[in-house]
Amino acid sequence: MISYWWPLVLVIVSNVLYQICAKSVPKDVHPFASLTVTYLVGAVAAGILYFFFAPGESLWKEYGKLNWAPVVLGLVIIGLEAGWICAYKAGWPVSVGFIVQSAFLAVVLLLVGYVLYHEPLSWSKIVGVVICLIGLVFLNR
Repeated sequence: MISYWWPLVLVIVSNVLYQICAKSVPKDVHPFASLTVTYLVGAVAAGILYFFFAPGESLWKEYGKLNWAPVVLGLVIIGLEAGWICAYKAGWPVSVGFIVQSAFLAVVLLLVGYVLYHEPLSWSKIVGVVICLIGLVFLNR
C-alpha cells in the first residue's frame, strides 16, 4: 500500500515546494538564467541519487537504453518552468494559477488518455471535468 501512495506524496510535496520556489524567483532575474542554475543543481543531484540508488551500475550503459522521451522531456520541462516563472511575474496568484492550469490539464489529459492510450472514458470522468470547468468560472470571478 505504501509503495502505491509514496510517489504521489512525493509529487504533492515537490509541487508545493516547486510553486513556492517558482513564485520566489526575483522579478529582475531572467527566467532562463534562473533555470540554468536550477538544472545544474538538478543534474548534480540526479547524478548523486543515481549512484546512491544504483550502486555499481554503469550510467553510460543506462544512457544507451534511452529513446527520444528524455530529450523532449527536458525541453518540455524548460517550457513548464519558464511558463510558471513568467506567470507569477505577470501577477498570477499561486492559489489560483495552479488550480486553473490543473483543471485545463485534466481535460486535455483525459482526451490524451482516451485517444493515445485507449483509456476508458466514463460518464463519471466527463461529469468530473464539467465540475472542474464550473469551478474555474467561480475561481475567476
